[in-house]
Amino acid sequence: MKIGSPKEIYPGEARVAMTPDSALQLQKLGYECLIETGSGKAAGFSDEAYAKAGVTVVPNAAALYGAADFIAKVRPPEQSEVELLGPGKTLISFFYPAQNKELLEAANAKGANVIAMDMVPRISRAQKMDALSSMANIAGYRAVIEAGNNFGRFFTGQVTAAGKIPPAKVLVIGAGVAGLAAVGTSVSLGAITYAFDVRPEVAEQIESMGANFVFLDFAGPAQDGAATGGYAAPSSPEFREAQLKKFRELAPEIDIVITTALIPGRDAPKLWLEDMVAAMKPGSVIVDLAAERGGNCDLTVADQKIVSPNGVTVIGYTDFPSRMATQASTLYATNIRHMMTDLTPAKDGVPVHNMDDDVIRGATVTKDGAITYPPPPPKIQAIAAAKPKEKVKELTPEEKRAVEAAAFKAQTRNQFTLLAVSGALILLAGLYAPASFMSHFIVFVLSCYVGFQVIWNVSHSLHTPLMAVTNAISSIIILGALMQIGSGSILVIILAALSVFMAGINIFGGFMVTRRMLAMFQKS
Repeated sequence: MKIGSPKEIYPGEARVAMTPDSALQLQKLGYECLIETGSGKAAGFSDEAYAKAGVTVVPNAAALYGAADFIAKVRPPEQSEVELLGPGKTLISFFYPAQNKELLEAANAKGANVIAMDMVPRISRAQKMDALSSMANIAGYRAVIEAGNNFGRFFTGQVTAAGKIPPAKVLVIGAGVAGLAAVGTSVSLGAITYAFDVRPEVAEQIESMGANFVFLDFAGPAQDGAATGGYAAPSSPEFREAQLKKFRELAPEIDIVITTALIPGRDAPKLWLEDMVAAMKPGSVIVDLAAERGGNCDLTVADQKIVSPNGVTVIGYTDFPSRMATQASTLYATNIRHMMTDLTPAKDGVPVHNMDDDVIRGATVTKDGAITYPPPPPKIQAIAAAKPKEKVKELTPEEKRAVEAAAFKAQTRNQFTLLAVSGALILLAGLYAPASFMSHFIVFVLSCYVGFQVIWNVSHSLHTPLMAVTNAISSIIILGALMQIGSGSILVIILAALSVFMAGINIFGGFMVTRRMLAMFQKS
């Protein structure tokens, strides 16, 4: 079987779906690789590099589509490219079937199988094929770089002889893969970074990266990302109003806004409205990563950079990954290669289109003349829903006093029981035991009682250091063993020697442990 990658004909697209490195891996799976001449030039991969990797360079797209069984692309195919498909051929590319229904029907009419890389389900096993995340990661990083290029000040704050420079304030709306990449980049550049997302479970991720999560004063239920496969879902009107109110409060303070909010299968929600742009300071920058789907900002124009009447720059580029074509092509080609690995379980160049596999079934939108979109939900949840924790009931002052009184009574009762039993045992021993035994017995009981009280009342967190000292001091028993080691009985001598040996370990070991623990708290 042959897999080929044609040159992208979408204006300005510089990425390529196959790199020399990914071609080597595909050949190990048993495939013969083809590339259209000049496909990788814009991404920094020459025809010579492909030829050196064992890839056959073909002169044009028609020759490639005619020879290849699998066609790997980046952008959804144009109508002219769909015409080159046919029965028995499989197209792998971004496809967006919900937005391209006519394209889906046209590809199906040609009898071709289509695997949409944007439809790979978001489950753990499919992360290596998640091309949306790969491209979003690059887009988030590049958005901050573009914002810095159009922003007239430093990101980080500085104190210089010429004056004090305050740090820039960045707001990232949408904390998916692109949003997290933007947060990480802006924090590393020294900006004061804020982030917002409708999914509360990402708050800890945001704060762990050094940014501030924007919380809403909203009493309604929060969205559970597990119920939506890890993606955001449409919000209620009440939540949206609270969201917009918070953004209006932040707008005058924010220097850079990066919007990344997208809902699968829908146009981008409008989150940064015209009045918010008007409230921003002149020289501020808005980078709208959702521009291709209509944009999150009212003023966004796809593929253009405009300046609002009050001097705010609004960037609506749709080719952020393509602006880093080499890196983007490398990651995307790796995603394609992993998809082909799943399609070729025997690594013999014979694909097995297993529709019982959650990943392959989810990504397949047409197969054998039938439209298979939308797919059934995956059998495995993308994100496990956390079980709600039971709230600890707050006790009233009266209830607290009752609990304390009950605990005091129980402790007192236990103490009296222990004393009564001990007293009864001592009384019995006094009545029936000889006088010589009683003198030793009293010392034994006092030792046990004192040792028990000393150790039992030490906090558990302090047991290790204090137990070491207590053991060393309590090993005074070695003196008794030394006094008995000169006895005439061989049995007493053996027991006394054993006692000296064990007590010696206790003494020296206790002091050594204590010394090592104290050394941990010394500077040098």
